[in-house]
Amino acid sequence: MPGALSRSENMSLGAERQALVGRGRRLEYLSIAWNGFEAAVALLAGALAGSVALLGFGIDSIIETASALVLLWRFRFDDDPQRRERVEQRAHQLVGICFLLLAAYVLLESVRALWTRARPERTWLGILIAAAAIVVMPILGRAKRRVAAQLGSGALHSDSRQADFCAWLSAIVLVGLLLNGWLGWWWADSAAALVMVPIIAREGVEALRGQKCACG
Repeated sequence: MPGALSRSENMSLGAERQALVGRGRRLEYLSIAWNGFEAAVALLAGALAGSVALLGFGIDSIIETASALVLLWRFRFDDDPQRRERVEQRAHQLVGICFLLLAAYVLLESVRALWTRARPERTWLGILIAAAAIVVMPILGRAKRRVAAQLGSGALHSDSRQADFCAWLSAIVLVGLLLNGWLGWWWADSAAALVMVPIIAREGVEALRGQKCACG
């Protein structure tokens, strides 16, 4: 009887974990759909308006999409703890490299725009997508953290931090766009982009070092 009860409990725990993995997959599919849309709109608006901050925001959305794809890959090996850990470590390193490249791009383009006094055009499309991201990303991040805590997944927890990170970037971009559009402060867009650089770089360094928050 004790053995039978133990097997029953194990089966129940296994089924519960599979349900959580399924929920995690659905959240990542939602992330891919939203971030793909967000990237397309931000890059289009940034290219049309000449906004460095919007272009950086769009590239960040592409990085988040790549991170979601990595998490989907990680969920494929949830039943194999050793393989799962290797996937998580590799994911942190790849995402860290992407963030550092993004930080370098935003830094160089912002300095160039300030040096040449490039004036971005007003873009309502950019303002709307940045405002929408401020609402959507924190909700998505909280949902991922709940699943990460139940699964004990550091990789998913780090992925949820990227959603929070995206919300902060959205707020910074939105402020820059509004100051440029309403007050004519041509430098606000590039200044907002420069504020993003240390935030992005810090996330990249932490990812390369494999640092991740406790998710229990």
